[in-house]
Amino acid sequence: MDTSNTNNQSSKLQLWTGYVLSALPVLLMAMSGVMKLAHPPMILEGFAKSGMSLTTLMIIGVIELLCVVIYLIPRTAVLGAVLTTGYMGGAIMVHVRAGEASLIAPLVLGMCAWGGLFLRDKRIRELLPLRRS
Repeated sequence: MDTSNTNNQSSKLQLWTGYVLSALPVLLMAMSGVMKLAHPPMILEGFAKSGMSLTTLMIIGVIELLCVVIYLIPRTAVLGAVLTTGYMGGAIMVHVRAGEASLIAPLVLGMCAWGGLFLRDKRIRELLPLRRS
């Protein structure tokens, strides 16, 4: 029985699943970062309620977009995942402090960033094996 074709199909499926998982945080964070820089009234209201200034909004938007760019570049994707995790941790803290139940989204996005990278990058799978052979 030829297992090379089965392994190849499995690795293609794994790779594409990794791309899809990685696309979720990339698309949502990019949209969120652009919205922070565009200053729509809904975003301004939310930041005003949390006591953050317009300058803070701009800085957070730029940081969010930088995390996305660093994550998208294959050579810096691991650093991008680390930065994204830190960013999402801060987002979770802000939601917890405000007493909001929307802390699940940043948690899931952080998990998707690492899950996608895990499926796409053999080095991460070797560093963090799910099982030992």
